[in-house]
Amino acid sequence: MIRKVLISNRGEIAIRLMRACRELSIKSVAVYSDADKDALFARYADEAYYIGPSPASKSYLNIKAIIGTAQECGADAIHPGYGFLSENPNFAYACEKAKIKFIGPSSHVIALMGNKIEARRHMKKAGVPVMPGTEECVTEFHSARETANTKLCNNEIMRGNPVTTGCRYSRKSSVVSQRQLYNKRP
Repeated sequence: MIRKVLISNRGEIAIRLMRACRELSIKSVAVYSDADKDALFARYADEAYYIGPSPASKSYLNIKAIIGTAQECGADAIHPGYGFLSENPNFAYACEKAKIKFIGPSSHVIALMGNKIEARRHMKKAGVPVMPGTEECVTEFHSARETANTKLCNNEIMRGNPVTTGCRYSRKSSVVSQRQLYNKRP
């Protein structure tokens, strides 16, 4: 049973989560940086703890500070909200290791879904319908164009793997923009 949730996010999403906690008679804990010390979400929570200076890298993305605060305040669970650490498998793993419930997928699932090729393979293996596409990472423009022309419908979108293309999108129907997109990849 969860009695206290640390919300490792800020602003509107934090308030929405705190409101849901209140409706379920669960105590909410806010974490805040220098920039948010007077923010509504920090005042709305049942408890609020300072986690670092204004840059997100030193506060809202500081896994050690968030886990330490959760342990200090006796939180049973951490809700990451969205953005920040919500899709970071290392954060979910740190919660698991600290025996704090991560409200979201396991670290294994987050890591798996971060690799679009592996995620696709696992989904197909599990019988989940997936869009037509490739089974391997496409790294050259002519291969991407061939895939678009043979496996995708005109209105489907080609999505890059964040590791190889920075998650940029392109429409199949625009070969010129595809080449421009491909050439801009990191």
